[in-house]
Amino acid sequence: MAIATFAALVLIPYYARVPMTQLERIQKNGQLKVLTLNGESTYYEDINGSEGLEYQLVSQFVRSIGVDAQFIVVDEYIDIYTELLYESADMAAAGLSNRDVIVNPNILYGPPYFDATQQVLYRKGSQEKPNDLNDIKNASLEVKLGTSHQRYLIDHGEQYPSLQWKVLNRVATEELIEKVENEEIAFLMADSHEIALQRRFYPELRVAFDVGEAKQLQWAMKKMGDDNSLLQAMQTFFDDIRKDGRLDQLVHRYYGHVEEFNYSDLQTFSRLVRERLPKYRELFQREAKNQDMDWRLLAAIGYQESLWNAKAKSPTGVRGIMMLTQDTAKHIGIKDRTNPAESIRGGAIYFQRVLNKIPERIPQPDRTWLALASYNVGFGHLEDARKITQGQGGDPDKWIDVKQSLPLLSQKKWYKQTKHGYARGSEPVLYVENIRKYYDMLVWMDEKRNGRPSIDKPVQPKDIKMSPSM
Repeated sequence: MAIATFAALVLIPYYARVPMTQLERIQKNGQLKVLTLNGESTYYEDINGSEGLEYQLVSQFVRSIGVDAQFIVVDEYIDIYTELLYESADMAAAGLSNRDVIVNPNILYGPPYFDATQQVLYRKGSQEKPNDLNDIKNASLEVKLGTSHQRYLIDHGEQYPSLQWKVLNRVATEELIEKVENEEIAFLMADSHEIALQRRFYPELRVAFDVGEAKQLQWAMKKMGDDNSLLQAMQTFFDDIRKDGRLDQLVHRYYGHVEEFNYSDLQTFSRLVRERLPKYRELFQREAKNQDMDWRLLAAIGYQESLWNAKAKSPTGVRGIMMLTQDTAKHIGIKDRTNPAESIRGGAIYFQRVLNKIPERIPQPDRTWLALASYNVGFGHLEDARKITQGQGGDPDKWIDVKQSLPLLSQKKWYKQTKHGYARGSEPVLYVENIRKYYDMLVWMDEKRNGRPSIDKPVQPKDIKMSPSM
């Protein structure tokens, strides 16, 4: 008995000296330190708090390992790698790639989560469209320091002997894209998702061509000897969110409405923002405030409905800026649908009532997107689509899933199984995606108009509450 006790006492110090893994240390501290950049595709602050794809991904990751996240924003892309090597943080989430300039055996990359293409951007009218890098002869190509774009030119520069290129530092991608619009930069190489987010604000910008093969965005961390515990946790996390659809939902939330670029549509929108919106801005602001909603969302609905035309009339009899039916107008107390003030007030009241029907458990922004679909196609048809979504194994509370089911309402195989029958289900999908696009543009334009930095990002629509008197 004495020998056994002695052996146990000897073993206690031995086991106490077994070091914790990196993941265990993070969990003990209760915090994951994450390096990132300030930008629309990464991490930014709006009036509702923190936003961005990287922010959302990291927020879900830390919940999966039971800790909180501390985001550390650095000034420049290449600073991330320096801070990682100095162990200023546990990991980095900032649109990184293993094709970036930094090649260091002490840097590990996590599983890929998004494919991006390197593209060359220019402004129509300022430059002739080049077909490849050899066509850029009388101007300079700009790239950001430390990125995969710089790496590509370093590795393949000999293929383009006449190409002049310049590396830029201490400037955000959003600002560089704006410089192309302002003709301060002739050609810019940037990632496709960053270009898509900004190009919708500048209709004259053009993508000339893609460069190289698509790359994969990844998180990064410093190698800790043989300790791969944090990397393994990342792998498990991304495997899980791929399987349950959360990754697709997040990507769709941030990029789904900017994939299609319609030049003529955005030109018309920009023109009518100048010519028509000023006449109705105060009305949108007043009525949106009365209904506790973002006026820019209300204005985006009005633009989609009528192009802000107070005299608009459809063959089916809907009229006015908000294109209200006669029955709807009567139901909400609107006497003159062609009166801009009454029409906008009616549209705000009606949208609030539609939103109130959407279950409150559904988080934003999906609740707003579903309400917009209901505003267009009717609540009954939306419910039919949500039931189809659930029956097919999708999530009826997620717009990315429901938008796949709505077009089925025009197919007899599906609508004969529903309560409300046939509907042109593709229309509400286009309707919602258009409004998302117009809303983002109005937010961006409004912030520039009020003297805020152009890097400010669109906010998510507010959750609209229906007053007891309604």
